[in-house]
Order: sequence, then structure tokens, then C-alpha cells
Amino acid sequence: MSRITLITGASRGLGRNTALSVARRGGDVIITYQSRADDAEAVLAEIRAMGRKARAFQLDSGNIAAFPAFAAELKAALKQDWNRETFDHLVNNAGHGDVGLLGEMTEAQFDRLVNVHFKGVFFLTQALLPLIADGGRIVNLSSGLTRISYPGYSAYAAAKGAVEVLSVYMAKELGGRGIAVNTVAPGAIETDFGGGAVRDNAAINETFSAMTALGRVGVPDDIGPMIASLLSEDNRWVNAQRIEVSGGQVI
Repeated sequence: MSRITLITGASRGLGRNTALSVARRGGDVIITYQSRADDAEAVLAEIRAMGRKARAFQLDSGNIAAFPAFAAELKAALKQDWNRETFDHLVNNAGHGDVGLLGEMTEAQFDRLVNVHFKGVFFLTQALLPLIADGGRIVNLSSGLTRISYPGYSAYAAAKGAVEVLSVYMAKELGGRGIAVNTVAPGAIETDFGGGAVRDNAAINETFSAMTALGRVGVPDDIGPMIASLLSEDNRWVNAQRIEVSGGQVI
């Protein structure tokens, strides 16, 4: 029986790469997207071209009120497409970068960061717990910015720090069901995250490259395969860990 992985925010960036990496390893994939339906369809086409099943759902990961309806939709899709009541892996990846110095960050910006990156992770996982198979896996995405500081990311990093603590509690509470929970913390990566700052701004790229032992910033192919590997049985005994994937950033 194929493993089914649900990845939030997977129409682009690290989520997209993770979805494709899971499919390459023989898994089926369900993705969510916020607004880019065409990008989501392109990801589904690539996954199906590998001979794997795939579905996409629109979901705003900061809109907690939408989660019960999403869970009901997902349950129906699992039955219809896989003849199953559960899926195996949840990757809480959806996110956005909103930069603002401590003295400039607005309450609306702050609330959106917390809703998407922390509150949304908490309550989406809660809504989906009945659908996650015993013995499954949860991976929550954090950031290298919880270990090092960079001006403008205080609210973002604080929300990610909350997710890291939450992951440990999830691992403890879900251990009785055999569900392992880990956090993956990427370093600086060349994606369109935060307006593509690391990818498109040469000065920022050079700054983070100089901080990194391997002498460059990361690319999505450095992250997606690692997450797919963490979800596999090869890593079944890894639990309650913060795993930084940064090429050795600021060591």
C-alpha cells in the first residue's frame, strides 16, 4: 500500500520540492495551495507523470475557521481516491516571510505571521489527527533564524521558535500512537520566500553564503529530499528533534 503524504503550501518553493521528492520515492501526495491553482496543477502533473496519485486543495493555513471543512473534504478524497480512512505523513510547510524591525512591525503583520506559522500549525494538526494513521509522521517546518538572528525577522523567528517547542509536545502526546514528530529548520534558501530576497538580492545572498561552512546558500533540492528521507522508515527512530539543514550556517 502506498504511503500518502499531505504537504501544505506545496505549489512552490520547498513544499513543491518536498512533494516531488516524496513522489520520486514512491509515495502518493496531497498538496494544499493558497491562491496559485495553476502552479498547484503543474505540481500534480509532475507527480502523476511519475505514476503516483496526487490531489490538491485550496487552503489558507492562517484561516483556522476553514480547517473543519478542509478535514471533511480530505476525508472524502481519501475514501474516493485511495479507499482509505487515513493518510500517513503531514508536512506543515505553508508559510510566508513578512519582514519588519521591532519598531516597525504592525499588529496585522504580527498576527498573520503567528496565525500561519504557529496557530495554523497547531489547529490544522488538531483537525487532522483523526485522519493521520497510527505509526505516521509529522514534520513541522521551522527556520535557521531561531538559532541565529537577522534584523527584521523577530516576529517570524519567534513564531517558528514556538513551533519547535510545539513539535516536542506533539511527539510526547502522539507517541502512544506511534507517530513521530520532528522539526526541519532550513537555513537561507534560494526561493521566492520573502519576495525572493535570498535568491534575487546579491548582497543578501553573499552575506548568508559567507556565514555558511559550505560556502553557499541552499536551494530547494537541498531540503525536499531530506524531508522525504525523514518521512521514510529509514528514519523511524528519529523523534522530537530539531534538524537544521543549512550547510553549516554560523558554526
